[in-house]
Amino acid sequence: MNRIRTLGVALLLGALGAGTAAETLLKLDASAQAAAPQAGYLKLGTARSPQGHTLAANSQYLLRDGQPWLPVMGEYHYSRAPASQWATQLRLMKASGIDIVASYVFWNHHQEQPGTFNWKDNRDLRRFVKLAQAAGLQVVVRLGPWAHGESRYGGIPDWVVDKMPTRSNDAEYLGHVERLYAEIGAQIKGLLWKDGGPVIGVQLENEYNIRGAGRGEEHIAALKALALKAGMDVPLYTVTGWDGTVYPSGEVMPVFGGYPDEPWATSTKELPPKETHAFRFDTRVSGDLGAQTRSHAPGTAETDKDKVPFLGAEYGPGLPAMYRRRTLVSPDDIAAMLPVQLGSGVNLFGYYMFHGGRNPVGAGGTGLEESTLSGGYNDTPRISYDFQAPLGPDGQQRPVLAKLRPFHYFLRDYGARLAIMTVRQPERVPATPADLQTPRWSVRAAGDSGFLFFNNHVRQYAMPTQAGVRFEVRLPGGTVTLPSVPVDIPNGAYFVWPINLDLDGVALRHATAQPVTRIDAGAQGIVHVFAATAGIPAEFALTEGVRTLKADTSLQRIGSTSSGRPVSLLLLAPEQLEQLSVLDLAGQRRLVFSEQQAWVADGKLQLRGIGPLPLRAAVFPALPKPRAAGLQVRLDGVLQRLELAGDDTQPMLQISPLRPARNAPKVLKGGLAGAAVQPIPEAFASAATWALKLPAQLAPQAEDVLLELDFVGDIGRVFAGTRMLDDWYYNGQRWQIGLRQFALQPGQQLELSVLPLRADAPVYIDAAHRPTFADGQSQVAELRGARLLAVRRLAIAP
Repeated sequence: MNRIRTLGVALLLGALGAGTAAETLLKLDASAQAAAPQAGYLKLGTARSPQGHTLAANSQYLLRDGQPWLPVMGEYHYSRAPASQWATQLRLMKASGIDIVASYVFWNHHQEQPGTFNWKDNRDLRRFVKLAQAAGLQVVVRLGPWAHGESRYGGIPDWVVDKMPTRSNDAEYLGHVERLYAEIGAQIKGLLWKDGGPVIGVQLENEYNIRGAGRGEEHIAALKALALKAGMDVPLYTVTGWDGTVYPSGEVMPVFGGYPDEPWATSTKELPPKETHAFRFDTRVSGDLGAQTRSHAPGTAETDKDKVPFLGAEYGPGLPAMYRRRTLVSPDDIAAMLPVQLGSGVNLFGYYMFHGGRNPVGAGGTGLEESTLSGGYNDTPRISYDFQAPLGPDGQQRPVLAKLRPFHYFLRDYGARLAIMTVRQPERVPATPADLQTPRWSVRAAGDSGFLFFNNHVRQYAMPTQAGVRFEVRLPGGTVTLPSVPVDIPNGAYFVWPINLDLDGVALRHATAQPVTRIDAGAQGIVHVFAATAGIPAEFALTEGVRTLKADTSLQRIGSTSSGRPVSLLLLAPEQLEQLSVLDLAGQRRLVFSEQQAWVADGKLQLRGIGPLPLRAAVFPALPKPRAAGLQVRLDGVLQRLELAGDDTQPMLQISPLRPARNAPKVLKGGLAGAAVQPIPEAFASAATWALKLPAQLAPQAEDVLLELDFVGDIGRVFAGTRMLDDWYYNGQRWQIGLRQFALQPGQQLELSVLPLRADAPVYIDAAHRPTFADGQSQVAELRGARLLAVRRLAIAP
């Protein structure tokens, strides 16, 4: 066999690994014929672009140019981010495997007072959409008029709420909505799919389950009519489908979501296991998503199940901060949802939020956040909308992103195959989400091909090792049993394994590794990249026999295409996988491994890192003549390694105490939730305060400088003079603020105030981060550390 490099391959002559004596055979029948997709029921908008491209939907999946399409969508609120950052952040989203960017249009961000609309600066929707198109993204505009999004009155301006009934067909209200929609229509005119633009869809309203005269289906129908009148003729019209939503069937498509915890809950304890970590075979609705109106009957989404595809819009890659419940999720809490949701049939994976942000401040300093003071169900920070998102408010790469990207790349290359596959239920399934003993798995199959989805991770609950497991999947052409010998599936494992997958003419009967992407490496042939499943031998059942592969960065040839080109496998270890980006660069798709952020702009490979560390990347296939000042280039097997030396000259911050903490007032309960409410503004008189003096030179060569704060207390606030720059509810997460956007002066003094957290405060903080109060200690307000981190960027021209 012709090898590029040996991967430590071994033919299986005996048992794989240690194995176990007892075998647990998990069975599933996927042999029955699936229902064919139905078209013609949905009343979609213009599907054809001037270039001849089409976008459509049937009862099971989306279609692009007549082919099944399973895209990934990520939420990024333009009005919660500096316009100067949009271009880079949208390209970072694209590099992360996002296909569609979604964004709310918050009405009160644009028309805070009656009369003139504001579409300037970070409210410039048109510019945002154009930049998304330049980044290679499609766009879904979430029109409202009620958005929620943890905004004041759900985004409806105060003057509307004060004067008239909302969220209904009240004539005065609809008159103002008509003007809002007309303004939005003007902003995106010429940028719709039918014009050759990126806007493929709009969402009407949000979390709407209100019934009665002039409401329910009638109201959604009226909003769609107004959108069409405003010129918003798009292929896709959606509404949120959870919490008993109501809408006119056939006129819109419901979208779904789920979160691994409930920050809007009132409990100060850990919650029972969430539905988002359990496969669903009978419903698409994943529990409560925090809607602020209560449903009293099943919604249209339930009766429409066989008429519309299963689309997602709000699967949380993080969680919002809410005063009474400050959940801090782990990367695995989030990533374990993906095999579950995909294995439950999701055919559009949408995140809320994929990129964090900050609320604008209203006229006269009015907060535009949701709060109990303005009648909201939740208290949220006045400014921060961090959401623990994969990309932070200033574009910081969070650890969860490394866990999510491989699934996005998988969907890009294998989503067309997965989209047409039907969900199949195992013989044994958990009785409830709280059943932690029964294995959690499913198969999606079409004919004799399929993918096996498994999850053994549940947030805050240890799962038993599933010992001695083999899967028996009955298909129309016969039964596939995998792996060849039993394996133990450890607590925390989750994965997608292929069954009868064609690899450019090479038949893969099964693998105990997850497909990630496919690369055309030119003279080196076609390379299929797989990810090893931690703790389980990577077994590949090919025509010649079963092989086990060792994860490293070398290639193993497994056959040839029909034209004779080599077909190889590349198996990545988990730590290699977490550094992987798949980028189109210099006319070719390439693998880029880096601990830093990697993306493409202006035809160049961009690397961005925080702090003094070197900027490094490894590329396959190699770039032709990469160049940048100070760049070192060397070959390491099939990888081309690029490195720019580190920079030890980091800006220094001077910290000095200004005011000690006083006794904080007792945290009260109340509001619509009858739970802990955020202290009134006067309570901040008891806050501890520190001066944070910036250096005379704030790293002039850096792209940005992050202020990183590590404090313990209740609420933190950072001021420049009397202007509040950002705020934060303590939850154990490091707080970072990009300073460039504020145009601060060299040597300027900032102030940090920390409201003490009382020992008796009825708020939830994860046990790992809740302060331990010493005997007799009634409160805490501490600054454990503060520093400045320069953000370096390197552009490498091929």
